[in-house]
Amino acid sequence: MTSVLGQEATDPLTDACGLEPTFTCKRVFEWTESEFWAVAAEWILDRPIRIALILLTAWAVTRLLQRTVIRFTRAIANPSNNNALSQLRERGPGRLLIEETARKRADARAETIGLVLRSIIGAAVWGVAALLVLGQLNIDLAPLIAGAGIGGLALGFGAQSVVKDFLSGLFMLIEDQYGVGDVIDIGPATGTVEVVSLRSTTLRDVHGTVWHIPNGEIGRVGNYSQLWSRAVIDVEVAYDVDLRYAQGIIQRVADGLWEDPEWGGDELMERPEVWGIQNLGASGIAIRLAVKTEPSMQWSVEREIRLRVKEALDEAGIEIPFPQQTVWFRHQGDHPLEPAPAPATIETHEPAPVADDRASD
Repeated sequence: MTSVLGQEATDPLTDACGLEPTFTCKRVFEWTESEFWAVAAEWILDRPIRIALILLTAWAVTRLLQRTVIRFTRAIANPSNNNALSQLRERGPGRLLIEETARKRADARAETIGLVLRSIIGAAVWGVAALLVLGQLNIDLAPLIAGAGIGGLALGFGAQSVVKDFLSGLFMLIEDQYGVGDVIDIGPATGTVEVVSLRSTTLRDVHGTVWHIPNGEIGRVGNYSQLWSRAVIDVEVAYDVDLRYAQGIIQRVADGLWEDPEWGGDELMERPEVWGIQNLGASGIAIRLAVKTEPSMQWSVEREIRLRVKEALDEAGIEIPFPQQTVWFRHQGDHPLEPAPAPATIETHEPAPVADDRASD
């Protein structure tokens, strides 16, 4: 057995081509019986072919995955596949999210998502291909992989907030939670979105202050201007007012706004309706009016309706109540059981003037 092992250890084919010789190296060694030409043929013919196959496979996989990303982004950019939007178009005037601004927003969002996904796919596929090519060049990959693992771990701990912001921004774009021009509430600030990136969101509030908020710190988002909005107005009237009569006046004012070409054709999406008594307050009774509007138009509609309702109520002689308070004085004289006089009968007696001795002199 020692001789057999020694023969295997000194086998010329093993010395030239290794324990697992390739087809090219083995055939050239059998033809030439030269270790130099066998190794040279493997480096000149066999390894370049395998490297070329690795690169060709990586290119094909990249193209296939990028085509999939393109189809995915096209589906994002095409809002016609959204059932909710389709139903709104059937009921509405057909303007919702079909306008040029909405189309540009969808295209920009799809382009950003597509660019990010294509970059990630390209880096991953060609990174694996590079490792395979290095393996074909007899380069030991263990130290490289170990070093990359340690570096990636350190980078992950150091830049975990950046990665969190990046992933949060990517999902926000995919889900279309908000876009440029939307009015949103994200907790720390409320305002109009000016810039949306994978790293952060920039918005400007009503006072003109610009807020830069990392996407990873956004815990919740309230969008005031997505798809449609609603103006909700609570009108208070006094307790002695005929409520049905007051509701009729408010409804007539709302119908007048709907029939106004300046408002009903552009800002309002549906005919306004009075929902009824909303609250029995300390000073009056609140009647709620609801108006479905185009995105971001609820505030201007609320201001116009308040103005018209105030004018109509003044014309009808209906008072909008204000806080009032009635004060009762309890009698604390010698007869505690004697009822106190009504507030209207209370009289205030001025003290008798005191004579001035200096005047008499």
